[in-house]
Amino acid sequence: MNSEPRVGIGILILKDKKTLLGLRKHSHGANTYQSPGGHLEYMESFEQCAKREVMEECGIEIENIRFLCVANVREFDPKHYVHIGLTADWKSGEVELREPEKNGPWGWYSIDNLPKPMNFFTSLAFKTLKEGMTYFDGL
Repeated sequence: MNSEPRVGIGILILKDKKTLLGLRKHSHGANTYQSPGGHLEYMESFEQCAKREVMEECGIEIENIRFLCVANVREFDPKHYVHIGLTADWKSGEVELREPEKNGPWGWYSIDNLPKPMNFFTSLAFKTLKEGMTYFDGL
């Protein structure tokens, strides 16, 4: 296992008071609902990563990308992540399931009636929206 932390980006996409979630099929957090996201690539900006990951996973375009939260996550030892939570607005396109080996079907869910169980990283995003806390350390 790599002894250095990886940087993960999670994107909470909003459209008409709904958010885009899919069921994770593999790795840590399997069988939980998550927002789109992935790993930051070398020399990539957070915005570039968000747009790339959303297009790769869902086939849609996003806009108005903004910071939501940051977390130092050691919950999944031996994996260690610096998680950057972002939020964005849906811009265009119909949602597609582009990585069926990784995610279940994507769906738009009311932010007032979210499916369960929620993925650890996605739950941090909703905690931020609800409580305003943007910094999490030692999770």
